[in-house]
Amino acid sequence: MATEDPKDNAEEDPMAAWAEALEEQKSAAPDPEQGGPLSGAEAPPRQAFNKDGTMQDINMVLDIPVTLSVELGRTKVPIKYILQLAQGSVVELDALAGEPMDVLVNGYLIAQGEVVVVNDKFGIRLTDVVTPSERLRRVSRGG
Repeated sequence: MATEDPKDNAEEDPMAAWAEALEEQKSAAPDPEQGGPLSGAEAPPRQAFNKDGTMQDINMVLDIPVTLSVELGRTKVPIKYILQLAQGSVVELDALAGEPMDVLVNGYLIAQGEVVVVNDKFGIRLTDVVTPSERLRRVSRGG
């Protein structure tokens, strides 16, 4: 893997626009209720408390990969309907046009957002983030 100065090929780098969008997000004041920015080199180390009140460094889990997905909507259909699907078929979903999309991590709702396009690629701008305490409550009760 070659190490190049990102400034030298910023115009060719397809991630440059995403980096710019992230920088724009960082410049906005973080909401303490939402737990601040999702990432960043300047973020302090994250720590948690054990049941006995001692602090535990959780940096060891920060590099564990998870699946982040965005859900447009859902529907339930019988298998015979699935077998009849062909190119050009339309599947109606329960979500209305213009509604926020659900953002899920490993199947658990963590946020809602709106679809954006940056350099001909889709992205999602978070409009409502589930608080960390509510995320833990949802995970502990299974959804």
